[in-house]
Amino acid sequence: MRKRIAGQHHAPPGGASDQAWLALEQIATVEMTSEDPGFPVEDALCGTNEPGWRAAQGGPQQIRLIFDKPVSLHRIQLRFDEANSERTQEFTLRWSPAAGGPSIEIARQQWNFSPAGSRMELEDYVVDLDAVAVLELAIQPDVSRRDAVATLASWRLG
Repeated sequence: MRKRIAGQHHAPPGGASDQAWLALEQIATVEMTSEDPGFPVEDALCGTNEPGWRAAQGGPQQIRLIFDKPVSLHRIQLRFDEANSERTQEFTLRWSPAAGGPSIEIARQQWNFSPAGSRMELEDYVVDLDAVAVLELAIQPDVSRRDAVATLASWRLG
């Protein structure tokens, strides 16, 4: 997996088999604002059974997939797990037909995590996007606390 840590950016279920998911490690570079070395982004992007990615520090985070050549996307699946703290997370998913070009919002979602109730968020979007050069995920881990740490259990594309 090709990856790099970029400067902090401020950004305002089921059915298919594993063969339907793109091999992101072969077709894209991932850029993120931070990464906890014990929870690398590969764990979220490559379909491992590991716990996924976690930011190195609290606050808003961004993960960008920069494709070697533009791709067509028909499905985007995100999974977030939170078993330890109660928080309201917001994420925004955007795409761009050109690296460095303007981005187009796909979805903006808030989710309330609760250890006694809702511990997992699964978002599965059916899309029809052609010539995607960049796909970005902006995560505000808690809309009321700046010290909450962003996590991502898995991010799959088809």
